[in-house]
Amino acid sequence: MAPSRPTDISAVPYSGPPLYKVPEDLVVPNVLDIDNVDERLWVPQAKDVWFRPLIFSVSQGYFVNLLRVRKSGILSRHRHAGPVHATVLRGRWHYLEHDWWAEEGSYAFEPPGDIHTLEVPDGVTEMVTLFHVTGAYIYVDPQGKPEAIEDVFSKIDLARAHFEKIGLGADYVDRFIR
Repeated sequence: MAPSRPTDISAVPYSGPPLYKVPEDLVVPNVLDIDNVDERLWVPQAKDVWFRPLIFSVSQGYFVNLLRVRKSGILSRHRHAGPVHATVLRGRWHYLEHDWWAEEGSYAFEPPGDIHTLEVPDGVTEMVTLFHVTGAYIYVDPQGKPEAIEDVFSKIDLARAHFEKIGLGADYVDRFIR
């Protein structure tokens, strides 16, 4: 029977060959220091709404980003094609269809197929949430009819155009793609 834990835990780095086609690690420093970040890294998504990319996984179909909203009211109504994980770093928000609130320090899991309308309440001057989104957001009308879609590829396109426009270069987005 194999041991349940490694037997050699000495401080010796792995020296074998790299596994085939494994991409480089990605480390984005200081992501939780949301007050001292280069403003150019926030990609405009809509009026008073930005995202800061952390990773775009094209092979797995997910993205992780910080979403920053500096307005109150309805942000969007959407359906999830895959699971979503959210950690609120600042402010609060909720879905009109649910009785829970995502508040600073909260974690929320949203299952595939969930349809909801995101609202940032009055009095919240800034909401920042770390979202890990697998699949797509399908923006829908009140009856659920699809109107638009957002996925890892559309997010890459927005980021690429933004980074080009502000002078970092379109290829700046490549550092987030795995």
